[in-house]
Amino acid sequence: MTDDDFIDLRSDTVTQPSDAMRDAAASAEVGDDVYGDDPTVNELERRAAEAVGKEAALYVPSGTMGNLLAVRTHTEPGNELLLEREAHIYRWELGGAAQLAGVQTRTVDAGESCCPTPEQVREGLVGEDLHRPGTGLLALENTHNYRGGVAVPKSRIDAAAEAAHEAGVPVHIDGARLFNASVALDTPAPDLVEHADSVMFCLSKGLGAPVGSMLAGSESFIESARRSRKLLGGGMRQAGMIAAPGLLALENVDRLADDHANAARLAAGLDALAGASAPAPDTNIVVVDTEDAGVPAGDLVDACADANVGAVEFAEYTTRFTTHLGVSEADVETALDRITDVLDEPR
Repeated sequence: MTDDDFIDLRSDTVTQPSDAMRDAAASAEVGDDVYGDDPTVNELERRAAEAVGKEAALYVPSGTMGNLLAVRTHTEPGNELLLEREAHIYRWELGGAAQLAGVQTRTVDAGESCCPTPEQVREGLVGEDLHRPGTGLLALENTHNYRGGVAVPKSRIDAAAEAAHEAGVPVHIDGARLFNASVALDTPAPDLVEHADSVMFCLSKGLGAPVGSMLAGSESFIESARRSRKLLGGGMRQAGMIAAPGLLALENVDRLADDHANAARLAAGLDALAGASAPAPDTNIVVVDTEDAGVPAGDLVDACADANVGAVEFAEYTTRFTTHLGVSEADVETALDRITDVLDEPR
């Protein structure tokens, strides 16, 4: 890295595929995935299901599509979807649950725990009657993106899922960064989603694949989701060329600990700056508040961009920085120097 290189901390979606991934894409054995005869996709789906302890899995272009497929498959139009107030499905997925699955949302504020308590789940569930549609699905998120990459322990997930299941309501986990949670909590991914009826996880974030996510659940659930994938335009043909890097991405789980360590270094450095507050992160997402410094997030993001550091505005005074496999410990130190200069500038 040179002094002028851009250090992109906007998201772990900006990772670049390795040379090995590019080689795998070029040499992948392919077939028509809609007909079910792409051997590389089939192998990826098998290994993905195994990685989260489910019967079957489906390769999808994005996490957003994976979550939408779960909502469509678990619910009937008019049902309610119960989820956390800051959940990615609710906040960042263009209202797809309403537009394309025909469900309405009911939110629960889980606060710093990021996962509704059993009591909150029971209070949020709606029984079907002459006037009310009934709750069709409880969606949980792990790690929780907007609340700072919080890794939700198995006990909280299990308790919320049990409360939903008592009422006959299925549970989906938006596990875009599930393996970050697994590494941070030292808990196998299958254990974290043991009591979920379905789970989505991304290959294209910290695991480093160029494209794609996986939706996993029972064989019958995936069969239904596959039909909806086709309906939504996600029926891919010689998709083995993009699935092959995903197979290598599944081997990148252990190295997520490096991203977490770099995030901890970044947060500690930011928290030491005058007027900045950056709590120690659970995983690879660092959230810094600069209200005491009098620096709005939009101004900080723009100034960081001018200093060749990428960041994302989260709220009026809250900015997100995300570490990933394209960011080294040295990059973190350089980014800190640049951000320090930005915040030290007279205003």
